[in-house]
Amino acid sequence: MEHFTIASVAESSDDFRRVLWTGEHTQLVIMTIPPGGEIGEEVHEGIDQILTFVSGTAEAQVGGEKKAVEPGDLVVVPAGTKHNFVNTGPNPLVLYTVYGPPDHAPGAVHRTKEEADAAEESGEDEPPTS
Repeated sequence: MEHFTIASVAESSDDFRRVLWTGEHTQLVIMTIPPGGEIGEEVHEGIDQILTFVSGTAEAQVGGEKKAVEPGDLVVVPAGTKHNFVNTGPNPLVLYTVYGPPDHAPGAVHRTKEEADAAEESGEDEPPTS
């Protein structure tokens, strides 16, 4: 059994992205976005994403719509939808997200957005294949 006190685990990580668990059909990832930072505009083809915000504030940009988000909010990003999340507050934005199917390499840890982008470009951060 995998068990996480997810808000505590997310709050204790300073990493931009850390994959906590990868299954055959879903993946659990925690993220910390620094003040003024962002996830970066992206589209996941064939992958749904659900993001739950633990602390901090952000602007959610999903499918051309914008909305302020705060702790306790959950945002669904359907597969194929352009999205970005921008930290609008003075503190880190902490969240956890579930991808279905997985989008990142199992166990991947990226300390910064730049490190995460480089891993994706190099092909190092690839989800498992069936």
